Amino acid sequence: MIDGPVQSALLMLVGVVTGPLFDAGYFYALLPVDGLLVGVGMLMTSFSTEYYQIILSQGICVGIGTGCVFVPSVALLPQYFKRRRALANGIAASGSSIGGVLYPIVFHQLQGKNGFAWATRVVSFIALATCAVSICVMRLRFRPQERRALLRLSAFREPEYTLFCLSCFLGFLGFYNFLVYAQPYAIQTKIVNENLGFYLVAILNAASTFGRVVPDLVADYTGSLNMLIPALAITTLLAYCWVAVQSTSGIIALSAMYGFFSGGFVSLVPVVMMTITTDFREFGTRLGMCFALESIALLIGTPVGGAILNSTGSYLGVQLFCGSCLAACAITLLIIRFLRSGPKLRYKT
Repeated sequence: MIDGPVQSALLMLVGVVTGPLFDAGYFYALLPVDGLLVGVGMLMTSFSTEYYQIILSQGICVGIGTGCVFVPSVALLPQYFKRRRALANGIAASGSSIGGVLYPIVFHQLQGKNGFAWATRVVSFIALATCAVSICVMRLRFRPQERRALLRLSAFREPEYTLFCLSCFLGFLGFYNFLVYAQPYAIQTKIVNENLGFYLVAILNAASTFGRVVPDLVADYTGSLNMLIPALAITTLLAYCWVAVQSTSGIIALSAMYGFFSGGFVSLVPVVMMTITTDFREFGTRLGMCFALESIALLIGTPVGGAILNSTGSYLGVQLFCGSCLAACAITLLIIRFLRSGPKLRYKT
């Protein structure tokens, strides 16, 4: 299945356009486009009978729709918060984890009673309703006074920005392999039955809800990069621990811990980007360019994991690939910290 990677990639890739559009003052135009594309895409999925139709509706249409609002909604937060930006971003990011808990459960229950088509339609109506709430409450605090370029390629002349984009690429190349393959691994190896296996992703997302808030709360005092590095280091260790898990309690605990600590990785990326952006009028553009590079990692990361699985017939290669990509990401972040602080250990950054 490639509709998932396509949707995730477009979520990030579209940011290279929507970020500059946000900086140029077109935020309100993007919100209804998001609601329309997400609602229509999911509704069309319910009528799909061929795989290419699912790619077009669920992968491309929904992916572009979510991409229209993802970067702008993150870029909006610095307009309202100066002191507690990390916590504000963490609370906002926790919403996607809550959705990651509720949507699969709602769909699973409805599908058993009403079938795939109506389950998908109900979920699309819920998505439309939540998008309508966003349209009503999200407001710009100030509008830009000048036109902005679509790209700011000069940002890549900054070593910190370039290294940070590289670290994000490496991290997201491996990150989602656990989310995608931990569930089938646990079911196929008879660690859990199919019913319990379904809820592993919900457990992970529930833990990630707290993992996106708690590290961000601490980051306001320690520095966002100082919090991101240990969160990612622990996530890396947990990815490698996946190799040794052979029990039901073990896979449940691992899913919960991976969700919690990786939540810090997901939510702190925009906050660290704030610290390497001197002119916040360009924040959306810089974030969009970074996410565009991440989109490539999201597009190829889990298919690479699937190719490893198919060629070896074992999940070991997937597990090592996941852990190694996260380790490379952590090492790159350590280099960024060294560029900022040198050998100092006690340095807020």
